Order: sequence, then structure tokens, then C-alpha cells
Amino acid sequence: MKLDGIQNTQSVNPYRNQQMKVNQAKQTNEIKTDKLEISSEAKKLSAASPIETARQQRVQELKSQVQSGDYQVDANKLASSMLSYFNKL
Repeated sequence: MKLDGIQNTQSVNPYRNQQMKVNQAKQTNEIKTDKLEISSEAKKLSAASPIETARQQRVQELKSQVQSGDYQVDANKLASSMLSYFNKL
């Protein structure tokens, strides 16, 4: 039996093929990376404004008053505010 040169040397060593696939996968993973950059304008917008902090403080005060039972609604003031709102519509 006569053997002439082997045409496909990669198929002879399956472990080498596997190692080559692993190496290629590592290179592909190294190339693909995600980045996130937040602009300075976006950072300014995400910062809490003084109005927002004052509103949060007021809400906390109202919550504590309601929970303790100290919160009282002025019915006359509420009715006049509702009338003025609906008259504008």
C-alpha cells in the first residue's frame, strides 16, 4: 500500500482543531467589548434639582403628619382652590 502526501493535516489531529477553535473564540471575545459613556449634560440632568429635593422633603413631612394623625384639611381652602381650578377650564 502506497500513501501519497496527506491532503488535510488538520483532520488528523482533532485536539489541535479544538484548541484552534478555543483560541479563535478568545480572540473574538477580546475584540468585542461594550462601553457606556455618559455625557456631562446627561450627568447634569440626572442630578437632583433644588425644586425636586424641596418637593421630596414636603412629601415626607406630609406623610409623617398623615401617619401620626396630625394632618388636617382646611375644607374652605380646598373648596375655593377647586372652584378656581374648574372655572379656568
